[in-house]
Amino acid sequence: MAKGLKKQEVERIKQELEGCKDPLFFFHDDPDGVCSFLLLYRMKHEGHGVILKIPPEMGPNFLRKVDEYSPDKIFILDKAQVSQEFIDGAKRTVVWIDHHEPQKKDHVLYFNPRVHDKKANVPVSYLCYQVSKKDLWISAVGTTGDWFVHPDIEKFRKRYPKLVPNKTNKPEELFFATPLGKLARIFSFILKGDNKGAMKCVKILTRIKEPEEILEQKSPAGKFIYKRYETVNKDYQDLLNAALEEVTDNNLLLYIYDESRNSFTSDLSNELLFRFPEKIILIGRKKGDEIKFSMRSSKLILPPLIKRILRGVEGYGGGHEHACGICIKKKDKETFFENLREELEKI
Repeated sequence: MAKGLKKQEVERIKQELEGCKDPLFFFHDDPDGVCSFLLLYRMKHEGHGVILKIPPEMGPNFLRKVDEYSPDKIFILDKAQVSQEFIDGAKRTVVWIDHHEPQKKDHVLYFNPRVHDKKANVPVSYLCYQVSKKDLWISAVGTTGDWFVHPDIEKFRKRYPKLVPNKTNKPEELFFATPLGKLARIFSFILKGDNKGAMKCVKILTRIKEPEEILEQKSPAGKFIYKRYETVNKDYQDLLNAALEEVTDNNLLLYIYDESRNSFTSDLSNELLFRFPEKIILIGRKKGDEIKFSMRSSKLILPPLIKRILRGVEGYGGGHEHACGICIKKKDKETFFENLREELEKI
């Protein structure tokens, strides 16, 4: 059984949410992040949401959003790093719920199960479900999108037997071989592109009552979301086919594409790891003077490896044990790949 938040932590978050009138929610731009927002927003039915499509740290530049909305409380969901400057500059209570490497900051209400147990890497969409106690399907979409089997998966099967028709309890099979996984991909794809279009979809999701509305297009809102998904999926399939052409016999699958396309590095790396579990997956997207990568491996613990391959490179990287993000300057590409080759030869 997954170890989430402690009972007193759940109650404290609930009190903070109930004790405000106009909260501002910042959330990561992936299924876990948006589902976390939906769970808390649908409890409160008040406030505003802001998607975080940014590097690892949420900095003081987001104080302009605080000034714009003038909330009475701030919630940060599924964000690995938040600067002390933002926390101090907000000048109101900040509630930060996360599951990445624990952080130590002042003047913030910080909730992360890994503070108590380093192995308790439980998605935030489950932690928020502990608080809301409703919308199980939204929580399950978020955890599945994070390659994690929801602790209440059996309850979910009984409630939505068509969405998980088999008995699999492997996160990768839930994601790629069930309608529940398709929902997670839909949630991921509708967040692509500019923030305005993504937030329009998120606002529509706040009104959807059941998953069949989307999968079976049973309502105007569900049809809108599904049509948006289909449009984005065409671009994704083109990139997936191009990446598959790069498959060789060695243990690395590397593919880099241009910034003119949507950011699919995380989506592509997940699917390619599912198809080629023995390989190290590295998918990059050029953007300006940078290349942003998603790295995956079912065998290696990635953060220590990333620290070594960033040696002498202007950039940063990190994340979970088997799924990480990396960003480097284009000028350092050759050094980065030389370091990578050296490290792979040691494996």
